[in-house]
Amino acid sequence: MSNIICKALDEGRRILLEPEAKTLCLQYSIPVPKFKVALNLEEAVRASEEIGFPVVVKIISRDIIHKSDAGCVKLNVENPEAVREAYKQVTENALKFYSKAKIEGVLVEEMLPRGIEVAVGGIKDVEFGPTVMFGLGGVFIEVLKDMSFRVAPISEDEAREMIREVKGFKLLQGYRGIKPVDLNVLAEILVKTSRLLLENPEINQLDFNPIICWNGNAKVADARIIIG
Repeated sequence: MSNIICKALDEGRRILLEPEAKTLCLQYSIPVPKFKVALNLEEAVRASEEIGFPVVVKIISRDIIHKSDAGCVKLNVENPEAVREAYKQVTENALKFYSKAKIEGVLVEEMLPRGIEVAVGGIKDVEFGPTVMFGLGGVFIEVLKDMSFRVAPISEDEAREMIREVKGFKLLQGYRGIKPVDLNVLAEILVKTSRLLLENPEINQLDFNPIICWNGNAKVADARIIIG
């Protein structure tokens, strides 16, 4: 069992904090944006300067799961003064959203360029065990339910099959001037997610959404992992 998961379980938590989830991703070579945890305002400024502008500033709180809904995410933060303002806003908004929220710092991470958004998920199915999901981001998953599934473990060939099965696959091949997505990079993320699920049976559900794809790159912009 991962030390990260052990720590969360020992603290009675069922949801990993986002930096914990992204650190777990890195342990399995699943690409994520450069990030740092800042415990105070000056640490947030230093972190942003080390990562390089623009950055994203997010609250870290076990009590706030959907950070965007609570006004606790600031995108395209472009200079140190803007980082100070973003830090104040996300911490104030967190307490407005839930006055008893335990704030454990802020997450400062690189701002990814615009690209095609996809999603990779995982669940511990009652019948089949660890199961991997792939879909395009946004409306394709939320409204059209355009997804494909495989029981872990999966091979790279199976991962590529999953990608080609979704109805929105044509978008990944290039659309209106947008360059095609590197399918090999996505297939690798699916295979590594499969291994993450298998080797950590305490994971009940994971959601890497969105994964931003651009110019042969792909990184998990948002990661949520439920354990227990």
